[in-house]
Amino acid sequence: MVATSDPFVERALDLLQKSPLIDGHNDLAFALRMRVGGMGVSKVDLRRPVEGVDTDIPRLRAGRVGGQFWSVWVPAELPEERALPMALEQLDIADGFAGRYQDVFGRATTADDVDTVFASGRIASLLGLEGGSMIASSLPILRTFFARGVRYMTLTHWKTTRWADAATDDPQHDGLTEFGREVVREMNRLGMLVDLSHVAPSTMAAALEVAEAPVVFSHSGAFAVNPHPRNVPDDILRRVTGNGGVVMAVFLSGFVSDEVRRHLKPGFDLADAFEREHPDATPEAVREIRREWMKANPPPPATVEQVADHIDHLADTAGAEHVGIGSDFDGGEPLPTGLEDVSGFPNLIAELLRRGYADDDVRGIAGGNVLRVMRGAESAARRIQAERPPSEATIEALDG
Repeated sequence: MVATSDPFVERALDLLQKSPLIDGHNDLAFALRMRVGGMGVSKVDLRRPVEGVDTDIPRLRAGRVGGQFWSVWVPAELPEERALPMALEQLDIADGFAGRYQDVFGRATTADDVDTVFASGRIASLLGLEGGSMIASSLPILRTFFARGVRYMTLTHWKTTRWADAATDDPQHDGLTEFGREVVREMNRLGMLVDLSHVAPSTMAAALEVAEAPVVFSHSGAFAVNPHPRNVPDDILRRVTGNGGVVMAVFLSGFVSDEVRRHLKPGFDLADAFEREHPDATPEAVREIRREWMKANPPPPATVEQVADHIDHLADTAGAEHVGIGSDFDGGEPLPTGLEDVSGFPNLIAELLRRGYADDDVRGIAGGNVLRVMRGAESAARRIQAERPPSEATIEALDG
């Protein structure tokens, strides 16, 4: 709910009418798949309010969303041979939003596309691959996803892959293997953004060493504000400044609030124990353990002000020009008061204005900074493609 009588909200709405808000991460594609029990998401009419999800067209319009990276996600527990086909199905769902609602969404694969779609009064529809397991350790498959319109890839999700360490799993590679480094180089050659949300700090550092283009963190907070392993430590934030990248502030309460994080930990521990004791359990069964625990043990509320606290720290440490917004709507719960769904974005923009952020900085945080990063990646790709051909490296040859 947006309080339009608030003068800061009115300023926020006016600003977002003229400058695009680009959200770095939304899991609606998977949320709809779960809702209908598989494929067939066209049964759900997004033009109407949709119960049980955070996102539909009326609320996107109320939230003044100008561009949306739709997450292509599959459970991190899936082996590569199962992750790939499911990823292609998820890609079909996420890409289908623009096809089904052409008057509302416009496909975008470049920063110029985003500007053009926004100028037409529609929402730029972009794609991000959330988890490196989905390329099945194959650079040709990576290139296939790029050809299908995917413009960032998160190197890991919750679990460590064959070539990259995750923040929330046991380390195996001291960050990136040699093949993992080659993945980063090939992403730079293509012009695909290297997304370092979910990865271990050692992986962040290794990727920044290799990167020839600006990186993104599509949905992460500041570790100094809440020491969740998914958040970004200060030494990495300072390196993001030199790289030219952007950290897009996440909304999920467990990543935002230290109090919520500590409250939720027993529920996650319970689910982890269940998974160890039932190795054949489905990912959905494990998630249901967490949900049932949370229902019985409701967490304290997080707030829009706490999300702004993360943005303050990111801006103070990396610079305001290296901050963006990456909600993770439809990717988990609970969500902060004032940011319960996609209609709430103006509340966050209003809070930044209330704190004294200059309009130019707010425009950058809302979307201008990620557009700059996209243009940087596109420019780097043109240069790199003139210098070297597509990589023919394999994980077997590089990692043994």
